[in-house]
Amino acid sequence: MLPGPSEQSYIHGYHDSVLRSHRRRTAQNSAAHLLAHLDPTSRLLDVGCGPGTITVDLAARCPAGEVVGVDAAAEVLEEAVAEARSRECDNVTFEVGDVYHLRFADGAFDVVHAHQVLQHLSDPVAALVEMRRVCRPGGLVAVRDADYGAMFWFPDVPGMEEWRTLYRRVARAAGGEPDAGRRLLSWARAAGFAEVAASASAWCFATLEERNWWAGLWAERLTSSRLAEQAIGLEIADTIALEGLADAWRAWGAYDDACFVVPHGELICTN
Repeated sequence: MLPGPSEQSYIHGYHDSVLRSHRRRTAQNSAAHLLAHLDPTSRLLDVGCGPGTITVDLAARCPAGEVVGVDAAAEVLEEAVAEARSRECDNVTFEVGDVYHLRFADGAFDVVHAHQVLQHLSDPVAALVEMRRVCRPGGLVAVRDADYGAMFWFPDVPGMEEWRTLYRRVARAAGGEPDAGRRLLSWARAAGFAEVAASASAWCFATLEERNWWAGLWAERLTSSRLAEQAIGLEIADTIALEGLADAWRAWGAYDDACFVVPHGELICTN
């Protein structure tokens, strides 16, 4: 998720249609590029941890280490604490934090991780500089972000391309960069990282259950979440137009042969 409200606000907000997506994320489906680099004793910071599903997974892979999750939204951290408690994970803690102003000392962590964070920031390079500061020399900063411009789907249902255009306009008006995946390497270089391993991976939604889930949450975001509020406030769309885009998502999800692919850029940066 995002830095504090004094800096900027999270485009999606914290509607359940957003958190349903976050709760489905795991270390395996969202941080696989990092897993081979973890040590059982690693001290790890998870920036923008949200409801904590990835964070707790990472903590389980560092059983003799320590994991800290930070997020700007105190209310979502309540879910993260409950997630850790339900899984009896006692080497993870959660706290409110700002990615631009982390409270930790220089070199405090072996690994600093951020998933789907940089795309929402007005200054992703500054965020990477701050993540680098709290990472020890020789430690790792790992990031992963989607790229909306590279997403593709089938079939080509009318309204789906208009959805992408709307989303990118709202995201950029909020100060973010929705096509972040392709820019990660450039941002890391600008932040001063000399040793960077870049890779890419994707989510694919193609089964009946996946299509229904993905289409349903986007249809709901377009009519009920903060994304809808911003689109209306910016006069990018009205409620009728947003309902039409929600219908496009529902129509897409009804096809038996539908699929939707979300490409991600990802980096392992050595400090």
